[in-house]
This record gives sequence, C-alpha cells and structure tokens, in this order.
Amino acid sequence: MWMAIPAIAVYSFVVIIPSIRGSIFAFTSWNGLTLTAPWVGFKNFQQIFADPIAMGAIRNTILLAVVVTVAQNVLGLLAALGVNRPLRTRSALRMAFFLPVVLTPVIAGYIWSYLLAPDGAVNEALRSAGLTALDHDWLGEKRTALWSVCVEIVWQYLGISMVIFLAALQGIPRELTEAAMVDGANLFQRFMRVTLPLINGAVVINTVLSVIAGLGQFDQVYVMTGGGPAESSATLSIAIVKNGFQSGHYAFGTAMSVIAAVIIGVVAATQYFVLSRRVSQ
Repeated sequence: MWMAIPAIAVYSFVVIIPSIRGSIFAFTSWNGLTLTAPWVGFKNFQQIFADPIAMGAIRNTILLAVVVTVAQNVLGLLAALGVNRPLRTRSALRMAFFLPVVLTPVIAGYIWSYLLAPDGAVNEALRSAGLTALDHDWLGEKRTALWSVCVEIVWQYLGISMVIFLAALQGIPRELTEAAMVDGANLFQRFMRVTLPLINGAVVINTVLSVIAGLGQFDQVYVMTGGGPAESSATLSIAIVKNGFQSGHYAFGTAMSVIAAVIIGVVAATQYFVLSRRVSQ
C-alpha cells in the first residue's frame, strides 16, 4: 500500500477530485463566468428529463450502444472464426480486418462522410447496379443518419473484437474439437458446446469494451452528422458539448455528463458482473 500511495495520489489529483468538483456544478446554476454558483438542487436533472431533445439523445445513445455491441461482436466472432482456419490468405485477411482500427476516429468519420454523401461512392455504386430505389442521403435523413453512423463504428472497430476472439480461439486445444468430431458433433454443435464456452472470457471483454465505447460515443457522430438532422442522431456526448460549450449552459451540460457517467458505470458494472459469473460457472 505504501508503494501505491504516489500513484493513488496522482490519480486522485488528476481524475477523482476534478470529477467530484465538476459534478457539484450539476446542482447549481453556474453560468461559467461568475465566481459564485447558486445551489439549485436537482433542477437541472428535472429539466433534462423534461427536455425531449435531451431524452432523445439518451435514447439514441442506448440504441447506438446496443446495435454496435451486437453487430461488432457477432461480426468480429465470425471474422475470427474465418481467419482462424488454415487459409493461405489468412494473414492478408487479418490485416484487412484490422486496418481500419489504426485510423483515428475523426479520419474514419470523414472517409465515411464522403462515401455516404448524396454523390458519394455508395450511392454511385447503387446507381451503377440499377438499385436507384436504394439511393439515399444517408447522413441527411432522420431515418438513416444514426444507422449510418453505427455502420461506420462497426466497420472501424470490428478488427479489435476479431483480434480478441482470435486470441481466445487459438488457445483452445485441438484435442477437444477432435474429440467432439469423433463423438459425432457437427460444426454448429462443436461451436456451441466446445468453442463458445471456452471463449467466454473474450466475450466478456469484447462486450464490456463495446458497451462502454458505444455509450460514450462522440467523435464519429460529431464528424459525420453533428447530431443532425434535427438532433435525430445526437448522443449524450454531443448534447453535453452543445449545451456545455456551445450554448453556455454549463450546469445543464454538467448534469447531462453526470447522467452519462452513471449510465455507463451501472451498465458496464452490471454487464461485467453477469457475464463474469457465466465465465466462472
């Protein structure tokens, strides 16, 4: 414990104390300019739950986190199963799947903004294939903006999930799979009865990381849609920036950040507890 005290002190000074002090402003009417911060209690939180735009941001955040988590882990597992097979091109495939991860989120967001533009590569490809009916302003329509962002996020971070699953798959002894084959188990049965239980640890890690990243998503949404059109793709992080930094409603924005922190903490802790119990069993 004595050796840990310096690290604990630095972490407290850099993270814990500023977080606590900043959270206090959520219970005030501080405007960011005055030296005083009048106490208003839970008024800011009441305004959040009465504000349709703020509630829409919460719904969008939860929807994005769920969609990204499910799609990223399912596709990441399928990719890992594919490149784990003795293919001649598996090294090239691994690199291709992981390549988007090395891009910064801002750069990836700009790339997909051009791809999904009205005259972008996606619409041009659809027109060339005779699928003009599927031509959309993907980032400019309410019904497609958030889903387009989800596609970009899954595309960029699928490689991380693949690598974690691949590491778990390569740790499974071949003798177990061969024994299941000798017992007459088909491919699906071997996956469900042998492979999946042995990679539960990777499932826990990937799911928790995906949920936390999805609930705190900001970069790609801000670059691709800015929360629009008409706040249809706004997440909590976008709403916090707009209220706290652009509109000057610092106390209101801080209250939203407190809600975001609570949601992320509760969901991540519950998820980790439930999935960890499955692994231990």
